[in-house]
Amino acid sequence: MTGQTMLPQTILDDEQGRLAALHDLDVLDSEPEDAFEHVVSLVRAVLNVPMAAVTLIDADRQWFKARSGIGVAETPRNVSFCTHAIQQTAPFLISDARLDARFADNPFVTDDPNVRSYAGIPLLTPEGYNVGVLCAIDDKVRDFNEAEVALLGNFARIVMNELELRRIAERDQLTGALTRRGFLDKARQEMDRFRRYGRPSCLVLIDLDHFKQVNDAHGHPAGDAVLREMAATVVGATRPVDSLGRLGGEEFAVLLPETEAAEALVAVERFRVTLAQHDIAVPSGSTIRVTASFGIAPLSDSIATVEDWIAAADGPLYAAKRGGRNRCELLH
Repeated sequence: MTGQTMLPQTILDDEQGRLAALHDLDVLDSEPEDAFEHVVSLVRAVLNVPMAAVTLIDADRQWFKARSGIGVAETPRNVSFCTHAIQQTAPFLISDARLDARFADNPFVTDDPNVRSYAGIPLLTPEGYNVGVLCAIDDKVRDFNEAEVALLGNFARIVMNELELRRIAERDQLTGALTRRGFLDKARQEMDRFRRYGRPSCLVLIDLDHFKQVNDAHGHPAGDAVLREMAATVVGATRPVDSLGRLGGEEFAVLLPETEAAEALVAVERFRVTLAQHDIAVPSGSTIRVTASFGIAPLSDSIATVEDWIAAADGPLYAAKRGGRNRCELLH
């Protein structure tokens, strides 16, 4: 027994699973954070390199959670060194990019910042997915030695631990949904994206119908089972880019990026029907069914804050309840 922590087996042939694991971290396009900025500064200093970064590899882009000596916030994935690194189970090392056929004509090699050498350690999730890389980059030819690679590996584990702790802190322990704070942060990011690019997005409020009656009739353990199953049912019916949050009690919310109002209504109606037809096992051994009411609010220029967006969805949610519950209503 060495006492060394066992790492999960790396899964290299499941891109959809890898992207789902990345999105589950809920960190893409987030604000800079000191914990990650300190790591890249240390990597630069300890390894004596002009550039270092924490990169996350999305479907078609490389996004920098933290960077030092690098002037852009993201790059296309097809020119990324790190996209090659996530295909490895070992450190990815390049001593002279000009002599490597994969990178000799790469714009970051032929032009500024004139990358010559690269060392990247994949960021491995507990489930076994390489979601990104901690990398050290030099504009001079060099071979990173064993001690330097080991140090970079230690820093990579610190980064992954921070990402995982961040994820756990923003997750509701009962349902796995984002906490209220985590969801509001995600909604603010979506609003920033809307203001920058004008892309459509919808927020959905969900309220379980007659939830108090479930607790009264079957007990609080049954109520917990209903909340867990409701969250799992919604997650199962959504895309990896969508976000489910628990705002409190039996009230949930879903963010639907890149979704027009009409598309959201179709998707939410699918959630509603799926939930209403789902048998939920409760601790007593029986099964029960529950329904929910849904209010949908498309993001618009008139919505200035996250609180405004939630309030906008609250109107149609109230209309759904007033109309008999187990309904979807859209803000007009």
